[in-house]
Amino acid sequence: MQAELLIDERLVLDIGMFIEIVVWRVPKPLRGSTHHFKYRLAFIVDGNCVLRYDNEAGKGDHRHIGQTERRYKFTDPKVLLTDFWNDVDRWRR
Repeated sequence: MQAELLIDERLVLDIGMFIEIVVWRVPKPLRGSTHHFKYRLAFIVDGNCVLRYDNEAGKGDHRHIGQTERRYKFTDPKVLLTDFWNDVDRWRR
């Protein structure tokens, strides 16, 4: 099985504010992850990434909120998207 692109979206929310969501199904887990997904979800405001969920190889699942990085417990893509959008909503309030 080759990697399969599941989501590749860029959504403009307002002037200087956008979301990028990229999710792949991969043939084997990335180093540091236990599942078959590679993802990057980012919320950009005025050129700065204020929120990002990703699982780069070696670091495993984690999220960045501002300058803080914390582990993230990945369960499935649907929950990932829900958690991300909830954080975006909290940030925008």
